[in-house]
Amino acid sequence: MTIRFALALAFSTALVPAVAADVTYRNDIRPLIKAQCDECHGDTAPTLAEFKLAEERYKKEKLGPRTDTYADLVQLISWPDTGALMRRLDDGSNTADKKPGNMYKHLGETEAERAKNLEIIKTWVGGPGAWNLNRWEKRGEVPAITKEQLDMLKVKY
Repeated sequence: MTIRFALALAFSTALVPAVAADVTYRNDIRPLIKAQCDECHGDTAPTLAEFKLAEERYKKEKLGPRTDTYADLVQLISWPDTGALMRRLDDGSNTADKKPGNMYKHLGETEAERAKNLEIIKTWVGGPGAWNLNRWEKRGEVPAITKEQLDMLKVKY
């Protein structure tokens, strides 16, 4: 192995996202969510159930559902608000209109930082196959999630 190849290999592996088994809520997702989302989704934000009861009020207060605990975050991935996290954070590559979700812009200061943070979250969710925008029940153009899609979710604590 040449030195140039060894350096290129070392550099490129530093840029490759962690294997799904290595990305955990405690070590990777919680610090990312705290840094990027806590202002509007931290411990002073309403639970998902509270948010749904008074959604307009909370929107005026610029508060969304809590995401500061594992349990609160998983509700926005699997159930009861299936796919909400993915729909809000998607970069537009999974939508027909190619528009990013309304919270994608908050994943970082630059496009590179947003893309990097999105890749970490996608890896945690279970990788590209698990990242889908489907809801628990079909609504409009958004289909219901399938059992096979649910089985791909990996959200390791």
